[in-house]
This record gives sequence, C-alpha cells and structure tokens, in this order.
Amino acid sequence: MGAFKITGGVPLSGAIQPQGAKNEALQILCAVLLTPEPVTISNIPDIIDVNKLIGILVKLGVKVEKHSADSYTFQADAVDIDYLQSDDFKLAGRGLRGSIMIVGPLLARFGKGFIPKPGGDKIGRRRLDTHFQGFIKLGATFRYNKEEYFYGVEADELHGTYMLLDEASVTGTANIVMAAVLAKGTTTIYNAACEPYLQQLCNMLVRMGAKISGIGSNLLVIKGVESLGGTEHRILPDMIEIGSWIGLAALTQSALTIKDVNWEYLGQIPDVFRRLGITIEQKGDDMFIPAHTNGYEIQSYIDGSVMTISDAPWPGFTPDLLSIILVVATQARGSVLVHQKMFESRLFFVDKLIDMGAKIILCDPHRANVIGHDFKSTLKATTMTSPDIRAGISLLIAALSAKGTSTIFNIEQIDRGYQDIDTRLRALGAQIERIS
Repeated sequence: MGAFKITGGVPLSGAIQPQGAKNEALQILCAVLLTPEPVTISNIPDIIDVNKLIGILVKLGVKVEKHSADSYTFQADAVDIDYLQSDDFKLAGRGLRGSIMIVGPLLARFGKGFIPKPGGDKIGRRRLDTHFQGFIKLGATFRYNKEEYFYGVEADELHGTYMLLDEASVTGTANIVMAAVLAKGTTTIYNAACEPYLQQLCNMLVRMGAKISGIGSNLLVIKGVESLGGTEHRILPDMIEIGSWIGLAALTQSALTIKDVNWEYLGQIPDVFRRLGITIEQKGDDMFIPAHTNGYEIQSYIDGSVMTISDAPWPGFTPDLLSIILVVATQARGSVLVHQKMFESRLFFVDKLIDMGAKIILCDPHRANVIGHDFKSTLKATTMTSPDIRAGISLLIAALSAKGTSTIFNIEQIDRGYQDIDTRLRALGAQIERIS
C-alpha cells in the first residue's frame, strides 16, 4: 500500500493542465466494441480505472495500438465473447465500476453481455436496475447468479421501444444508448442523463453512423442502424479535476492557472465556487484563480438565510465535487450546509477533517454544516486513509493547506482518478512525496 507524505502550508503557483475526463473515457472506451473498424481516441487519462478497462478490452480480443501517452487506436474485429464466462473476467470486472458499460455494446453487437457485480467507490448503494431494466425493455432476457453475483443479458434481436428511466443515471443512459443504436426500430429514452460526457458519447456514435436526436436534452430518440463504422474522438478535460484545482488554489491561498478548461462544458461549477466567495477569472479558454490572501466569504441567499449547496443530475451541480466544496468551506468566512442527496456514505470522511480541526456538524448521512475558520485557525496535520477517489483528493487538499506534515494511506484510491497527482503538484511547488 502506498502513501503520500505532505508538508502543508506552502503557497503554490503556476499553471496546470487538466487530464482527460475519467468518466467520459470509461464510456467512450466501451463504445469501441460496437464496430469492427478502428476507433482512435485521444486525451485518454493515464489512471488506474481507465487502464483496467483497457486491460479488459485487450483480454476480450480488442486490438490496441498506442500512439502516444494519451492516444490509442482500438479495433474490435476479433472479440472473444467467451472471455466473459472466464474466472479471470469475473475477477477483473469486480474491480471496476465502469466495466458495467461493456454490457450494452456487447448485447447490441453479439447478442449477449455478462458482468460480475462491479466494484468502485464505497459511497453508498449504486444500483444497476436502470441498466438492466432498459435492456429488458429492448427485448433482452435477464438472469442473475446470486452465488457468484453475476449478471447476464441475452437477445437474438433488440427492438426499439419507449422507456422512462427510473433515474437519470449517466452510466445507465450510456449503456442503453449503446445497445439501442443497433436495435431494430426507434428507441425513445425519457429522463435520460444529459451530462457533457454523455453528449460526447452520443456525438461520437453519430460520427460512427448512429442516428440520435435530442443530444444534450433528457429526451433521446435513437433510430437503430445495421452497423457502425470507425471514427476519431478527443476526450474533454475532466471537470471534476478542474473543480479540484479551484479548491486547491482557494484553500492554499495560491494563484493558479488551469489551462484549456472548455468553459462551455463546466455548467454550474464556476458559479458554485463563486458562492463560496472564490474569485474565478476567464482568460480565453483558461481559468485563473488569484491568491485569496484575504480569505473568501460565503454568500447568503437574498433573504439572508444560510447557503445550501447540493447535488443534482446535470445541469445541476455534480455530486463528485461536493467533497471539494466541503473542505474549501472549512476556511471560509461564514457557514454553509452541504447536502449530498445521491449517495448516503459520501460524507463519512468528514471525521478526518474534524480531527484536523475543522468545524463540521454531520447532521445525518446526507447533510453536513460547515462553519469556516476564515484562516484564523489553520487545519492541523494528521495521519489518515483515503476512503474513495473524491474524498481522497479532498483530504489531500486539506493536507496541503494544513500546518505540519500529514500522511495519507490508501492513495491507490486517488490514483484511480488523478493522473501523476504528486508529480503535477510538485511542479506547482507542493511538498509531497510518494512513499511505500
């Protein structure tokens, strides 16, 4: 198990380039299974979760050619569908939540798809019902092995239909869309997710020959086609990483430039951080956060009541950044209620921030009230363990602002979502060391 040793309280400076978006990459990589023709993808992040998925694709028989550190060509012209029944796949699939999205493309193209109950962050229940209910409505037969926690769907032919999703699941929508593009007839998906990464997937599928309308809305209409061809695709910068760097700059009172952020795809992220009093400037397609040497003050609602920041499906605020919002608020002027609606275990890392001296009242599994220190009392260094990707980066940001030397264990969780995080932070002046 690796660990980070961090000496905090050091102002940072410079520019940082966001990596490619993890959540988009997992969808796009699964879509290469829909065609036997080459698909070239660039700006792929070099992180554990993405590399695990590429490993699964290779074992499925997908040919992979690496052109550079972040550019690959994939060709799924000799897929070994029997690999899905192997013990090796059952082990590999359990270690990656994103592996669920291979089921839709395989079902559409080969008539079957299997997956073990996938792993991922321990942030609460993350059910798969939306995925499989969608496949069943398209005409697939579902089965589940309770002893092995192994899911399967099979169909001689998929048929388009109307469906109202029970939740606007991003991965669920992506999976159903990838199955529907090769189905017979027209599929209408209402209450579809409309996140930028889902839009990217749909636009890529259209370039491959799919017929999809309503992209960017919660009502998608898909006219099935006989086959799809190859294409080229570039992954967006990771909006969660961009939000992480905003939080890092604010909490460490550092001046940072975030390069090439693709402002049009950031949604509410800049405005939510501005509600915490953080100054964010747009300079072309770059984002500049000045050093907040005088701190930052949380806004109130127009009636004077306490600000609440909560998550919601896009275009609402992403749940993946609530952990960052919470840690940034620990040094603000004023207080804020953080309401994590979607996952019931995501706020349980706040006990580690309380150990560091943060003033946080955990009201229940979904709500935490944060009373900021206004930098009059710094966080204290401590030893802690990263429970998941987003809590892990939040604790790392807290450690970089804290007085003294902190150690964070289980950093493999952070490495799952953030590429070369220690190297990139050192380039900004951070005192961080990776240790065994």
